[in-house]
Amino acid sequence: MKDWYERMIENLQLNGKGERTQQAYTRTLRMLIDFYSKTPDLVTEGELQDYFLHRKNVSKWSPKTMRICYCGIRFFYEHPFQRDWHILGILRAQNEHCLPSVLNVEEVKRILSCVNTLQNYVFLSTVYSCGLRLQEAQYLEVSDIDSKRMMIHVHQRKGARSSSTHAAIATAPPARSTKLKSGYKNR
Repeated sequence: MKDWYERMIENLQLNGKGERTQQAYTRTLRMLIDFYSKTPDLVTEGELQDYFLHRKNVSKWSPKTMRICYCGIRFFYEHPFQRDWHILGILRAQNEHCLPSVLNVEEVKRILSCVNTLQNYVFLSTVYSCGLRLQEAQYLEVSDIDSKRMMIHVHQRKGARSSSTHAAIATAPPARSTKLKSGYKNR
């Protein structure tokens, strides 16, 4: 018989979950195993309920962390082990309603004015003006920029997909804008 980790990975792959989701779900299961010092097939429904309450009330996990915990453990017990436990049907993490931090144009200009190197300035202003996430920015290359169409091809978007977005350097002051163009042409 395969161990719990192999069974979990196989089922996650068959379900089409991404690599990071696989890592997060298996990590939540490892934490459950470490908590009770026994394999997950020996954990009872009552112990599972106590574990969730402990993480929520004692460990004070955030709703986002609890959601990942619930989803990972629910997936494991519903798919590889096919357990129909009542606790798995009632798990819900509260939704957090918070607005993202958005900088106004003056704040962005002030931050970019502190950047000394042209390469860093070009990178930061491109990432900001295109609204890229950190992982999307990490995979960005000069060859992804289509200057004729003013488009940027973005790899590794959320959900493991690629797409194109408009390349607008609206945050650049006019003096730096010409500097950006010359810096791009020199590459």
